[in-house]
Amino acid sequence: MVTLQLERHSSFIRATLVAGIVLIAGCMPRRAAVVGPVPDVLGTASLLQNQTNLEDTIRIIFAWELNDAGVRVRGRGVARVEPPYKARLDLFLDNGESVIRAALVDGELRLPAGAPDDILPPPDLMWGTLGVFRPESDAELVGGDRLDNGLIRLRYRYLDGTELHYATADGVLRKLEMLSDGEVVQWVEVDPDEETRYPARATYRNLVDFRELKITRQQLDRVEAYPADIWDPRAP
Repeated sequence: MVTLQLERHSSFIRATLVAGIVLIAGCMPRRAAVVGPVPDVLGTASLLQNQTNLEDTIRIIFAWELNDAGVRVRGRGVARVEPPYKARLDLFLDNGESVIRAALVDGELRLPAGAPDDILPPPDLMWGTLGVFRPESDAELVGGDRLDNGLIRLRYRYLDGTELHYATADGVLRKLEMLSDGEVVQWVEVDPDEETRYPARATYRNLVDFRELKITRQQLDRVEAYPADIWDPRAP
């Protein structure tokens, strides 16, 4: 039912959204300007990876809201996270009905057969929703910039030309942008929580498909190690 609902996007809704985006674009604040290069870009990237890596086995309870081209769905979810790089995500409606289950192991996003594959962010950006800096191994570090808003930006590029820009401050990931042909097509922005180092809120936006997913953390617990089978939601 939910999947069918998410697929019913009328041309009228899309046209309205496009018009709204054009109008809003003229009022958006300017993008931060580069004031200089990062002196030791490799060292900065290595330090950031150490500062944001997963340290504990945790369970996060959160509220989520999806706006998919004007169709709004909301509910609750649970994320189970374990070092070095394992995460399991389950989304439910408020009535307890399962919407999607997925696991992210290193850079592999695992989904059951037939599950919608366009709701969640791609792996790089999904790690970003947890405040984790983890470029894939085939992404090349091409530069780093100091920005006039106080942030440090690290730029990565894939073989197909897709770029990832990580914006950080004081060892904390703040925003991650995916660019195609020089234009931002998807991004993740997080609101950090200094007490736990995991984001209090995260917003994912797909600018091409007019999709936005907001996650608001409600509870975080440190737990014992999870059974190995939870990392493969494709199993029956």
